[in-house]
Amino acid sequence: MRCERASVRPDRMEHCPLSAAQLIPTEEVNPDRVDALQAQILQAGSWTAPITAEKDALFVMDDYHRLTVAHRLRLTRMPVLLLDNDSVRVESWRPGGNITPAEIFAMARSGRKFPYKTTRHVFAHGLPTCDVPLELLSSPTPMEIAPVFSAGAL
Repeated sequence: MRCERASVRPDRMEHCPLSAAQLIPTEEVNPDRVDALQAQILQAGSWTAPITAEKDALFVMDDYHRLTVAHRLRLTRMPVLLLDNDSVRVESWRPGGNITPAEIFAMARSGRKFPYKTTRHVFAHGLPTCDVPLELLSSPTPMEIAPVFSAGAL
């Protein structure tokens, strides 16, 4: 499967199977949220929302919690939506805070992480969901993960 920059419309976005090790987290997570999300994913038995990442640097834009769950479950791959940082609005969750794409790139290169709930990436047209059985994501052999086009996510 070729992984290309996604369209800005959720009905035309395609996710790509990538290893969790390829992605660079730039923000800390809330351990309680990770626990709850892991329970939801295990109960569903499938991965229902692709992680969003910057297409060139592969830093995570959204869903650091989901990436942490992937590491915990030792998944060999997961659905990732590769986006151009220019197509996403970046804000700070913190009142009066300001965050720029350049600061996020610098953090990704440094290997450090912002505190929990620092960055907020706003996807104007929403994001697609997916429905990939967990056994496909933990398989030792490469497999194609068929994209599913729809808006909304778990």
